[in-house]
Amino acid sequence: MTAQTYWAEHARLDTGVEPGVVIETGADGRIAAVRRGAAAPPPGAVALRGITLPGFANAHSHAFHRALRGATQAGEGTFWTWREVMYRVADHLTPDNYFALARAAYAEMALAGITSVGEFHYVHHLAGGARYDNPNAMGEALIAAAAEAGIRITLLDTCYLSSGFGAEPDKHQRRFSDGTAERWAERVSALKGDGNTRIGAAIHSVRAVPAEQLGTVAAWAQEREAPLHVHLSEQTAENDACVEAHGFTPTALLSHHGVLGPRTTAVHATHLTPGDIRLLGHSGTGVCMCPTTERDLADGIGPARALQEEGSPLSLGSDSHAVIDLLEEARAMEMDERLHSRTRGHWTAVQLLRAASADGHAALGWDEAGRIEPGALADFTAVALDSVRTAGSPPALAAETAVFAANGADVRDTVVGGRHIVRDGTHQLVAHVPAALAEAIAAVRG
Repeated sequence: MTAQTYWAEHARLDTGVEPGVVIETGADGRIAAVRRGAAAPPPGAVALRGITLPGFANAHSHAFHRALRGATQAGEGTFWTWREVMYRVADHLTPDNYFALARAAYAEMALAGITSVGEFHYVHHLAGGARYDNPNAMGEALIAAAAEAGIRITLLDTCYLSSGFGAEPDKHQRRFSDGTAERWAERVSALKGDGNTRIGAAIHSVRAVPAEQLGTVAAWAQEREAPLHVHLSEQTAENDACVEAHGFTPTALLSHHGVLGPRTTAVHATHLTPGDIRLLGHSGTGVCMCPTTERDLADGIGPARALQEEGSPLSLGSDSHAVIDLLEEARAMEMDERLHSRTRGHWTAVQLLRAASADGHAALGWDEAGRIEPGALADFTAVALDSVRTAGSPPALAAETAVFAANGADVRDTVVGGRHIVRDGTHQLVAHVPAALAEAIAAVRG
């Protein structure tokens, strides 16, 4: 990696939107210097037109769900009927075709300004449950895919043991299960991080990990100071079943077993009681909202504003990849809250961008990302201000324009660790991303 100088026509810094910002990156992949007030690019600098923002963090992804786009939008159904279609795609995954699909999906993310992804990974074994010769073959395929697509990854290796509150995994779920949380911990401990990769943990849900084994997963993450994520209260049926089985809501059950805390992120958190919201907020547990998936699956609108007011930092994810667009996720969180409350202006554009960047990176264990300042990781993205969606707004309102008008198609440049991964809308590492997606999806749809 070599040092590089970038010149941003406009950049969102901690002082606001600034014109003519020079960003010097070092050989270590971090920002070496930031200078304001440069009317033109210095000699040798790469010009970034539009507004340059910290790179986006996609805090919740299931890469293979990218193959479902379009297929699950036809006809009627519920989350549970959607899940059956998802299982059929999961049945076709191998390390090779999963690598190809994830590489293409992660390249699509880079094109949308995403510089880090949290991959909630639970397809571990062969169909039927037998282990690969390399028990982490699937996880390592995802790590390699992110590296080739040029984005960072936090592999959230997921413990998934039950089809529901102690029941044995069904025929589709056997390849997800390690049998016990102890065997899960033994396997995931062999995974290694690197400069592009961090290893975290995930509890699929309270229905998929027996209560007496929740603490094993939490302890593994705590010992390593690793991120811990969990699907939480996405469906009312899960809440009802948890109360029937344990006498607690899912949030209370997680609290009882030591799962909640500042390094934990609850995903969705859609159907919560006031007590649940207090438990999450007062413990500092983060919440990842996935609005485009939550509305696509008719899950409901989560209490994002109430959670933040109680102390939960918010992040954003594209989850099932109905779309891959963190600007849309940020906008949707505000718009959904408006529909629910019938009032406007719950978050400013800057606050929404923070959820899409700094707080998302923190949820994935990349605390040094999400800011354009010396010492931070040199991860940033430029959004056009001259497209049909963004033209006409003054530069002072560039952040508002990006959040409330732009979309992923307006991303022109993405820089990760100082490397120019997307240049003028073209991915520099993956040739013809649409063709790569089409080929990879055809291979797993069966």
